[in-house]
Parts: sequence; C-alpha cells; structure tokens
Amino acid sequence: MPSSPRPGPHPGPPADFAARPLPLVTVGGKLYRVHRRQHNPLFFGKTGDNRFDDALQKYGVLYASMTEEGAFIETFGEPLEVGFVTEAQLGARKLSQIEIVKPLKLVDLDGRELRRMGADARLFSGQHDVAQLWSRAAYDHPAAPDGLRYPARHDPSQQAVALFERARPRLRARVAAEALGAKSNAARLARLLERYGLGLA
Repeated sequence: MPSSPRPGPHPGPPADFAARPLPLVTVGGKLYRVHRRQHNPLFFGKTGDNRFDDALQKYGVLYASMTEEGAFIETFGEPLEVGFVTEAQLGARKLSQIEIVKPLKLVDLDGRELRRMGADARLFSGQHDVAQLWSRAAYDHPAAPDGLRYPARHDPSQQAVALFERARPRLRARVAAEALGAKSNAARLARLLERYGLGLA
C-alpha cells in the first residue's frame, strides 16, 4: 500500500536522487487511454498543465491507465461535486487501447520503495509543480526509465502511468472506431458509470 500523505507540500527530489536505486517494474500488455476524438492516443504533451509533465517542458508525457476503469475515472472524475457525465462529454471522446510492443521499464510509485526514494503518497495527489520536478529527476536518472507507474488519484485501486516521450517506439495504438458514448459501448459505459456511482445527463 502507498504511504499515507502528510500535511503540507511534498518535498522535491533529494540532492542525491541520481545515486539512489530506483524501484523499477517491467510492464507489458495493454494500456488504456480516454482521449478526444480528434487526437491520436499516442499524444505526449508538453503543456506543463498535468501532474508529471516535464518541469522544463522539453520532453512530452503520455498519460494512460492499466485498465479501462482507471482511464475512465481519471478523465471523468472531476469536478467532485458533479455526480454525472454528459452525453456531450462521452460523444467527444474515445477509449483506445495502447499495445506495449516492447516491455516498458517504469518507476514504481506504488510500493514500499517509495519512502526510500524520499517520497510519499502526496507525490501523486498533491501539487503539480513538485511532481513535475520528480518527473524530470526520474527522466534524468542513470537508470533511464520509460516513465512512472502510480495509483490513480480518483481510484487508488487502479494503476496509472505517465510515459516519457522516449517510450514512443515501444507503443502501438489501437484507436477506437466509435466514441465512448456510442451504442456499441453501451454495456461498457453502464458498467463504468455504475462502478463510480455516476449518472448520465
């Protein structure tokens, strides 16, 4: 289980971070990503708006989940005070699969090694600016990981990934033919809405 968050801001990477061993995990199989219909699912953003974007905005980061459930709730989990998803939101997005054609080497932020890195669970639930410093430190680490694996913010039982742009050659996208709100996805959508107690408006 991840460490319990402490109050206050999370610290930045320790000064000797590059010398510390990283808790690495090898990941294969499939990933899932909910994305806007007009966008390619293999999109590595550099906006600096997301949690593990590069602090220097030089390399792109792709966000996905190990499961459909994780991809869904990380997209539609906000705002917390709204208990429904609209048909317009669903019609504008697809749920695509990303095949990992060559195993990825990810920093595992969901385990007992988190403390040894100098981090705790605030890293994937707290301020973005600090998390971005950790992203850059991991990217520059001699182990050269392909990205990070961490508990999804809106459902910590699901694992999310933030992949660095250098992982692109190891990925192949299977783009969904229809929007998430299409009739062909009715059963899937009903299951996801029920799981998270969301209505459809």
